[in-house]
Amino acid sequence: MKVGFLGCGNMGGALARAVRRADATVAIALSDTDTAKAEALAAALTAEVTSAEALLWECDVVFLGLKPQVLGAALAALPTAAAASRGVTFVSMAAGVTLASLSAMLAGAPVIRIMPNTAVLVGEGMTVYATTPNVTAKAEATFLSLMAASGKCDALPEELIDAACAVSGCGPAFAYLILDAMAEGGVQAGLSRERALAYAAQTVRGAMRMAVETGKTPAELKVAVCSPGGSTIEGVKVLEGRGLPTLVREAVAASFARTKELGK
Repeated sequence: MKVGFLGCGNMGGALARAVRRADATVAIALSDTDTAKAEALAAALTAEVTSAEALLWECDVVFLGLKPQVLGAALAALPTAAAASRGVTFVSMAAGVTLASLSAMLAGAPVIRIMPNTAVLVGEGMTVYATTPNVTAKAEATFLSLMAASGKCDALPEELIDAACAVSGCGPAFAYLILDAMAEGGVQAGLSRERALAYAAQTVRGAMRMAVETGKTPAELKVAVCSPGGSTIEGVKVLEGRGLPTLVREAVAASFARTKELGK
C-alpha cells in the first residue's frame, strides 16, 4: 500500500509522521509547492517526494492537507476522475468543506472528512471523522490503522464536524494561552521561567488526565481542589469574576462560526 500527502504543512506533516509511527513499512509519498519542506519531511520519514498528479496515479490513500480556500482550484487541475476510477480513498482535513463538496471535487471518489488537531504530532491528537457512503468498511479500517499512532479517532455525524473543530481542532491554541498565562504567573511569583512552564504543563496534563480517567465532571474535580478559605478558591474567584468561562465559550462559538464560513 502507498499513502500520499498532498500538502505538507503543519497538519499534513504531523499526520505523515503519525502514519510512519503506525507503520514503519508503508510507502509514503509527499507533494507540496514548497519542495524544500517536502524534501526535509521525506528525509525524516524515509518517504519520497513526487508531483501532485503522481500521487493520484500511484497512491491508494491520499491525505489532502490543503487549505479550504485553495482546495477546489488545486483539485480541478488534477486527474481526480482517474483516481476515482482506481478506487483511491481521499482523506480531507480542510475545515468547513463538506463531504458533498469534496465528492463533487473528486469525481465521486470515496472521501473521509477529518478534523484532527496538532497533538497528532505527539500521538495525543483528537481526530473526528465522517465518511461518504461509498467508503467501505475495509477502507475505513485501513484509515484507522494508519491513524493508530495519532491519538484518538471518533466517527461523528457530519453535521457535528464543525462543532468538533471548534472544540478539539481550535482548542489547543486556547489551552496554550492558559498554559502560558499560568507560567507567567509563576514567574511573577518568583519561579524561573523554565520551572514555571514545566510545572504548569505537568499540572495541566495531570488535570486533563483526571478529567478523562476518573469519570468525574470538571466541576466536580474543581470543587475537590478548592478547599474552603484556601489558596485555590481565591484564584478561581478571580477567573470566574473576570469572566474566563464566558470568554472560553465565546472563543469556541467564534471558531465555530468561522469554520462554517470557510466551508461556503
